[in-house]
Amino acid sequence: MIQTAITPFKQKLASPLTKKEITVLQINLGKRCNLACSHCHVEAGPKRTEELSPETCQQLIEIIQRFPQIQIVDLTGGAPEMNYGFKPLVEAARATGKQVIVRSNLTIFFEDGFADLPEYFAKHKVRVVASLPCYLSDNVDKMRGAGVYDGSIKALQWLNQLGYGKEPDLIVDLVYNPQLPKDEKFSLTPNQTKLERDYKQYLQENFDITFNNLFTITNLPVGRTKLSLERKKLYTPYLQFLESHFNAGTVEHLMCLDEISIDYLGNVYDCDFNQMMNVPAKTRDGENLTVAKLLETGSLDLINQVQTAAYCYGCTAGTGSSCGGALV
Repeated sequence: MIQTAITPFKQKLASPLTKKEITVLQINLGKRCNLACSHCHVEAGPKRTEELSPETCQQLIEIIQRFPQIQIVDLTGGAPEMNYGFKPLVEAARATGKQVIVRSNLTIFFEDGFADLPEYFAKHKVRVVASLPCYLSDNVDKMRGAGVYDGSIKALQWLNQLGYGKEPDLIVDLVYNPQLPKDEKFSLTPNQTKLERDYKQYLQENFDITFNNLFTITNLPVGRTKLSLERKKLYTPYLQFLESHFNAGTVEHLMCLDEISIDYLGNVYDCDFNQMMNVPAKTRDGENLTVAKLLETGSLDLINQVQTAAYCYGCTAGTGSSCGGALV
């Protein structure tokens, strides 16, 4: 008998996902981007205009300054660097001793008005997490657009010249995403440790590039990935594939447990995927959360349980997946 239903994710769990103390503040600054990648769960691109408002930016700076429990401020987009508030948020976080992560597409360095970014990153010791979905050019350009691979290579060489990948406080990590499925021959991400060795060897031998870590991230059926799967009638089969590889050992390491994700309007979510699917975080009383509410109550720890959905199988399949790569 062929299974057609997807088991609700929460039924797979021994107990509900309970929020821990919030230590990671992930902010999606908006949907403006110089690229329009085929797998983008944010559906960002050059024609998108949604971005942080000055008011929300100021509230976020206040949160960064008021809550010492935040250890990491993780800036994403779109291309976060193109959206309002990027540099003020970097500087507020660094001034309070927090680590700043920027999720960069690297090619932004070569757009008009952004050539100062590599030096700016180095000056503020920003940790760069850069998308390079393969170490071979064909696969990258198919997913991200013609010429993106060459631009990414030049950008990594530029960062290396500034000490990234070499000096202990200048960290550059790369992110691997699988190709989007074309048929029902689905696969999980490869072994992260082995793939990192392959990336390092290839990039060193061919381009004299060094980097710190490789993160393997599963394509979650959200945003453009979901649309692509639906067009090919693969959405339900892909979810079934992810469910069939559910690994209970990943659950205690999920990124949603100790982070909150903020959108450009100041709404609060448990993770970036819930944000894109408009599944807001809830207080114990079932109320939706905003940045204004966090400031008003003086607490980041108002969420009891993480909101879940079928796409959560993407984070818990195989070795697991998070913004920091494999979980186990």
